[in-house]
Amino acid sequence: MGKLCKGGCMIGPSILNSDLSRLADECQRMLDAGADYLHLDVMDGHFVPNLTFGAPVVQSLRDKFPGVIFEVHMMVSNPEQWIDDMSKAGADVYTFHLEASENPTQTIEKIRSKGMLAGCGIKPKTAVEPLDDLAPSLDVLLIMTVEPGFGGQSFMSDMMSKVRYLRERHPDANIEVDGGLSPKTIETAAEAGANFIVSGSAVVKSSDPKSVISELRGVVNKYRKVNQAES
Repeated sequence: MGKLCKGGCMIGPSILNSDLSRLADECQRMLDAGADYLHLDVMDGHFVPNLTFGAPVVQSLRDKFPGVIFEVHMMVSNPEQWIDDMSKAGADVYTFHLEASENPTQTIEKIRSKGMLAGCGIKPKTAVEPLDDLAPSLDVLLIMTVEPGFGGQSFMSDMMSKVRYLRERHPDANIEVDGGLSPKTIETAAEAGANFIVSGSAVVKSSDPKSVISELRGVVNKYRKVNQAES
């Protein structure tokens, strides 16, 4: 497994936006373009209305990409149910939704007991304070910048107040944003303090994903230097 760069910039393409009939080739294309990790969206048709894939697909990809960081974004109603399966399938980071867990502290403990890093995300309508309370025990803090469940939505810039809130309190945290991230919106996210960038269509659908990833990374690194100098 690769390593998360704590506080540094990492770009994770969302492979759900790729040509799923040739998923392994698409993953390789993203890695060749400079992706730091692969973001795998797991949806159960309950927590969100869409249905995607589960542990067997993650396992198939792990067999082909043994050293790549896989973050599974668990948009599921019962995140505790799938921890064992995703660990066995080879997931590195297990990111669940705060809204779906009755006992998030227990969920985090179980994730760690299975050898994975723990992430937790919140939907746009969820207050940031409960995520802030969990921050010391998390490896990734995810702020959704669209309503989860479907790709191609517009970036919600008003979510940046949550990113700023977390960055002020946790200067070295990995704050991830997911939804509508592109060269047009990256400045807003990076200025607010996001350092983990999930990008779907903007990267995956691009004819030159390497240049898109490079641009995203450049903007994030610029603001990380500014924010570190000010702190």
